[in-house]
Amino acid sequence: MTGSREEWQTAETDELLDAIVELEDREEAAQFLRDLCTLGELHDLAQRWQVVRLLDEGRHYGEVSRATGASTATVTRIAQWLRHGTGGYGSALERRRRRLEAVLAPGAAVPAPGAAVPQPHEAVPQPHEVAPRPVATGSTR
Repeated sequence: MTGSREEWQTAETDELLDAIVELEDREEAAQFLRDLCTLGELHDLAQRWQVVRLLDEGRHYGEVSRATGASTATVTRIAQWLRHGTGGYGSALERRRRRLEAVLAPGAAVPAPGAAVPQPHEAVPQPHEVAPRPVATGSTR
């Protein structure tokens, strides 16, 4: 499932990857992705990442599908890539784990499964607090 360079990597995808890795911080990444993608595309990317995180926690495909709204076909395809893909999911999951460990103080509450991991500059929600959800706008772009 790794795919050869000829299948998907082109000069254009290389340029896109370069643009992504050259972004300075989360805010720039958010601005770039918002300009690049429609709201639907951003939702789909975020949903796929949530599927990856839940599968990595050992959740059952049906449970992941219900929790995320992704079809079981999508969950199955993501699981295949998680196990047999290029290793990108594994690298990102490992970085997420390290970031979580660095952000959480000893004895702090670990975010609920599937919850967003706080960034180093963000306050860690306490068990009695609810992290704010982004407010949707009427725009589709």
